[in-house]
Amino acid sequence: MAYDLITMGRIGVDLYPLQTGVPLPQVTSFGKFLGGSASNVAVAAARLGRRTAVITRTGDDPFGTYLHEALKGFGVDDRWVTPVPGLPTPVTFCEVFPPDDFPLYFYRQPKAPDLEIDAHELDLDAIRDARVFWVTGTGLSEEPSRTATLAALAHRAKAGTTVFDLDWRPMFWSDPDAARPFYTEALRHTTVAVGNLDEVEVATGVREPHAAARALLDAGVELAVVKQGPKGVLAVNSAGESAEVPPLPVNVLNGLGAGDAFGGSLVHGLLAGRDLETVMRHANAAGAIVASRLECSSAMPTPDEIEAAVTAGAVQ
Repeated sequence: MAYDLITMGRIGVDLYPLQTGVPLPQVTSFGKFLGGSASNVAVAAARLGRRTAVITRTGDDPFGTYLHEALKGFGVDDRWVTPVPGLPTPVTFCEVFPPDDFPLYFYRQPKAPDLEIDAHELDLDAIRDARVFWVTGTGLSEEPSRTATLAALAHRAKAGTTVFDLDWRPMFWSDPDAARPFYTEALRHTTVAVGNLDEVEVATGVREPHAAARALLDAGVELAVVKQGPKGVLAVNSAGESAEVPPLPVNVLNGLGAGDAFGGSLVHGLLAGRDLETVMRHANAAGAIVASRLECSSAMPTPDEIEAAVTAGAVQ
């Protein structure tokens, strides 16, 4: 049976302080969580009842073992998560300064295993047959992951729904100009593009939300989703429909992972055939719920929690 969603990209261990408002040098206790945007999106969609899998790689070490156990615990198929001898599983630390300051510190040296995904090892038939296939901009930052990502997209040839999470992380690139040609190539093969203002500017050279959405549609996608931070989210499709939805009021504890919850709910809503505004309202609610919680993967909301937030018009 085909998967509802296959994601391809980052995985790692998130070590988040259990103390808020404390600089990293003074933190004394941490929580350990599954991390990595592609993996978190698969977890978020699984929490909403979707059959999901992730294509990624870990180190051949205890943290890699932990990530396999965590994926399976969340109901995500880990058959395409393979070890890379000699490379450690990535670890990411953050600082938590609510409501809007969450510095990230990536430890992905000498190279992250998830950038060692090889095109020759991909199950291209499964990728083509998935109802939704999700790739990220980070997967384009280095070889062989870059070639593997573009090969998967080309083989899928826009079958079903193919999502490009623009996922711009400047520390993984020399500069935006180096990324843009690869983003342009990926957009040719995708039906949905998702990104914040910085990310759409990297992809298109345009920052104004409506102009950026139009540029993404002109690049070949059928749905452009532009996250505008405190102004909410703008979605525009090739049929001329648009939805601009404000964020839900929430007391933010940790904003990290909110975008991944948004992505999992976006996938769920598209698969359910909901109208554009409903999809965006539910995705916004999912993101807001996770922003109210410390962790990412284990904080992904259930359908009932999302419905309650949408009905209430706020995260309680």
